[in-house]
Amino acid sequence: MKIALTRLAALSVAGLVLAMPLVVRAQDDDDDHDRARDLYERGEIEGLADIMAIVRARTPGEIVAVDLIRAGGKWVYRFQVVAADGRRRIVDIDAG
Repeated sequence: MKIALTRLAALSVAGLVLAMPLVVRAQDDDDDHDRARDLYERGEIEGLADIMAIVRARTPGEIVAVDLIRAGGKWVYRFQVVAADGRRRIVDIDAG
């Protein structure tokens, strides 16, 4: 009985430790969304839907991730696109 409780406690702690990065990432995603909305409202970046249309036209495949980053003094949308052959490509588009 004592061994079972010890294992259960260890699994619980491991589950919490593994879940923590997901919680941090979710908060980061909220911050990214707020930052992107503010930049869009100030006219500093284009809307994501418009930029996604450009990426889809130029790069066949499925968009699996999008980040808004600062590179070279400008805002850039960084897309991860998975092609039909399974290869992952990074596509950077000037957000302005």
